[in-house]
Amino acid sequence: MVRPRTSLSSRRKLVLSAALLLLAVGVVAMGAYATFTGSASVSQTISSGTVTIALGATGASTNRLNVNATGIAPGDTIQRSVDLSNTGSLDLSAVTLTTAASPTSLLDSDGTNGLQMVIDRCASAWTESGTTPAFTYACSGGSTNLVASRAVIGSNVSLPGLSALTSGGTDHLLVTLTLPPAAGNTFQGLSSTISYTFTGTQRAATNK
Repeated sequence: MVRPRTSLSSRRKLVLSAALLLLAVGVVAMGAYATFTGSASVSQTISSGTVTIALGATGASTNRLNVNATGIAPGDTIQRSVDLSNTGSLDLSAVTLTTAASPTSLLDSDGTNGLQMVIDRCASAWTESGTTPAFTYACSGGSTNLVASRAVIGSNVSLPGLSALTSGGTDHLLVTLTLPPAAGNTFQGLSSTISYTFTGTQRAATNK
């Protein structure tokens, strides 16, 4: 059987059209990727700072806050020295002190006749005298009052003007507790455990 010429011619035209279409697509594709490019790159390292405050070595004159006091009577004072240092890499905007009691008693819960607290700072290390636990202290470099007499328990008590606001700075502090002479018989035989928490807050945000 002989196929009509018109059918063969149509097939040839279709094949030729398909080939031309593929060629056109190839040319367009080559044109899409045949472009000039240029690039540049750079890397940047970013690290965060640290906020760390530390107390002096426990058991030395740099930190006597863990030394207990027993048998106190109205009018007695309890003096304990402690060094406070900024050991982080960032400066601070503020340092505060929060005190709490557990167990608690009238010694800490009575804000008027209970224990009263004063905090002073010495420009140099405090000179310690006496024997544990009855320490006394003198300042040869000039002292500054940071916290005037107030109830021993407080939250976020400001400690202004510290050297520890600057990274690497250290302050020589003296915490003095006094049982007021007006404390009556209801204060006999009581016990409180006072905890001291110093908190440093980072400096204000800035451009870096």
